[in-house]
Amino acid sequence: MPPLILAIDQGTTSSRAIVFDTKLNPRAVSQKEFKQHFPKSGWVEHDPEDIWASVLATVRGAIRKAKAKPADIRGIGITNQRETVVIWDRMTGKPIHRAIVWQDRRTAEMCASLKARGLEPMLSAKTGLLLDPYFSGTKIAWLLDQVKGARARAERGELCFGTIDCFLIWRLTGGKVHATDATNASRTLLYNIHSGSWDDELLAVFGVPRAMLPEVKDCAADFGVTEAQLFGVSLPICGVAGDQQAATIGQACFEPGMMKATYGTGCFALLNTGSQAVRSHNRLLTTVAYQLDGRRTYALEGAIFIAGAAVQWLRDGLKIVKRASDTGTLAKSADPNQQVYLVPAFVGLGAPYWRADVRGALFGLTRATTPREISRAALEAVCYQTRDLLEAMRKDWGSTGKAILRVDGGMTASDWTMQFLADILDAAVDRPKVLETTAIGAAYLAGLRAGLMPQPGQFAKGWKRDRRFTPRMKDAERSAKCAGWADAVERLLQQ
Repeated sequence: MPPLILAIDQGTTSSRAIVFDTKLNPRAVSQKEFKQHFPKSGWVEHDPEDIWASVLATVRGAIRKAKAKPADIRGIGITNQRETVVIWDRMTGKPIHRAIVWQDRRTAEMCASLKARGLEPMLSAKTGLLLDPYFSGTKIAWLLDQVKGARARAERGELCFGTIDCFLIWRLTGGKVHATDATNASRTLLYNIHSGSWDDELLAVFGVPRAMLPEVKDCAADFGVTEAQLFGVSLPICGVAGDQQAATIGQACFEPGMMKATYGTGCFALLNTGSQAVRSHNRLLTTVAYQLDGRRTYALEGAIFIAGAAVQWLRDGLKIVKRASDTGTLAKSADPNQQVYLVPAFVGLGAPYWRADVRGALFGLTRATTPREISRAALEAVCYQTRDLLEAMRKDWGSTGKAILRVDGGMTASDWTMQFLADILDAAVDRPKVLETTAIGAAYLAGLRAGLMPQPGQFAKGWKRDRRFTPRMKDAERSAKCAGWADAVERLLQQ
């Protein structure tokens, strides 16, 4: 059989494994959901053992579905939910606590305290990030302080920290490799994105011993080999990137000025800024887009915490739809004379507001409001939030022309949502033929390291568009809708 590449896509609600051929056509997919834990309001946790079990099951399932032998896999690429924190015992590999998920808000007071000490400008200058519970640094500090004996053990070198990619690499290699890539490292508040190294001043702020930290590598690099007993043969791990950076690579956004937005549990928009780490003046993030051959490419990023999760809330919380896909049908039939706004701040608001303390709200409800209008409001909220991000990016980047946004993720399958997105952005929206861009990015990195993939410029020529959505909405209607959204957000922020 011709050589194959396997991508592990470890997400917030499920793990997937996809087998690709060397033209990055998917041959087989296996997916498994795992339990979400919500111990308190605003707290979100995962059991790392559930994640590990789901990854093993999906990798084995994908290889079996592809009717391939494990030896046909020439490289594994890993992409993962970012900022989620695991700390485990260096000798046993056993986690000391559940993973604290990127959505978790338990460290909001710690962030506020650090801001009060005037530390945010220094932290932001070094990391490109803001002081928010979203990022890994305060989560690590919380675990070291709250788990009995953890800090002393960490200082003795007995504990390892890692984002999910790092934990999986450790487990896959039988504890032989403790490593991450530059994109995941750049989300921790501990990594200096300019020097490309863990920063002692940052480590001191959060009280994180250096002995806990993994080695930081390129996105396409040698991350060791899997233990033979896991899949029947040792397989090389040779590509790693956080999910949003992997999607940027999968969308072939290799040139400065190119933009992509991924719609999953949350929504994350990235603008490639090349070798320049652009400092945001509009509360966006400066992050590592990817690192190849030791050279870092940067991006401006805006993070929306709730996108597809709002649709899950309609399905699982309010139970007004049976399937996520039903929301588009309901939205189409909503009363055009009712303008309902959902501000889905279920875990606070991300960019460009960064308010961890606020919670979601519905505005404009009447006795005539039905699940149709609420479904439409949930889908529209994602588009309004994307507009907020793009407006901030345009200000920071200095672009005056109309952007073309490349989109991916589950929500982009909805033509209704993508048309509204183009309308409200007043910009073209390009949907690719293959929506699995996050997994494609991970597979591409692994294939690049394994010698099976072309260099980025050549790879970009193979990107194919499924459909372009162009604006149809009149300027007056767009302005009125956006004004209503801005008013809803302002009301929420004033509470």
